[in-house]
Amino acid sequence: MDKVRVPASSANLGPGFDALGLALGIHLECRFQRSETLRITATGRDADQIATDESNLIWQTALAVAHDTGGTLPPIELHIDNQIPLGKGLGSSAAALTAGVVIADRLLGLNWKPLRILDEAARIEGHPDNVAACVLGSIVASAIDSGGVARAVRLELPDTYGVAIVVPDFLLPTSEARAVLPATYSKADTVFNVQRSALLIAALATGTTSAFPTALEDRMHQPYRAKLVPGLDACIKLRAPGLLGCALSGAGPSILVFYERGYEDVCDLVRQIFKLHGHESEVMMAQIDGAGYSLETES
Repeated sequence: MDKVRVPASSANLGPGFDALGLALGIHLECRFQRSETLRITATGRDADQIATDESNLIWQTALAVAHDTGGTLPPIELHIDNQIPLGKGLGSSAAALTAGVVIADRLLGLNWKPLRILDEAARIEGHPDNVAACVLGSIVASAIDSGGVARAVRLELPDTYGVAIVVPDFLLPTSEARAVLPATYSKADTVFNVQRSALLIAALATGTTSAFPTALEDRMHQPYRAKLVPGLDACIKLRAPGLLGCALSGAGPSILVFYERGYEDVCDLVRQIFKLHGHESEVMMAQIDGAGYSLETES
């Protein structure tokens, strides 16, 4: 039996809308082998929300890869053990898509390299930020080039920085979070985000703490989504010793917290903000997954 393990991910990182992502130490694990009939089981977090019939996203993704490559996918026995909160902005669908591509690659004998896995997953997902983090690990800047191919560059988070996720007790469908965004942006807002995206990448690459929290400022998605996430504005404006800054994780509603190591307690300030707005929340000290997905054969 084979096992694929895929990390959760947080996208955007403030100004890097649909371009930046990071891999988190929270995982989706799938054990699979050929079978006479399709059998899917699910355990772990939010397992009751995971389809165990042919509509399962992992299986549907594997079928899509088979269709694209002209292959025939055999029925499989698939056991899913999930630890990624669903519908909370932590890339659960991107993890499932990545797992589906890896499963198809193994069963069809395609022998794709990670960048080819990334390209296929990004094509199916429609944007590369989450799946790039799932495949490559750490922090990734990504884009789709003029030929439709996913390009990605990985960098390491400085050792002095830590990350955590504060997960509130309500869902925010990505479709709803996307629907509130404008069709166009002003030149001023576009330049604002380009400047801060460049500043953020430079700060993360060099460990320049003084660039925060300016480097996490955004005008492209968070101001519009604030009405959907009670307390988001207060989280973004939060200042405290050791706190580098906060950003909406993906489409939300979870909050990504950057902090200096030794100041993990700043995450409780975000939890308190949610509580003031009538919501309980959970702090997940996830840290960065530096490896991306893995595939191994179990004895």
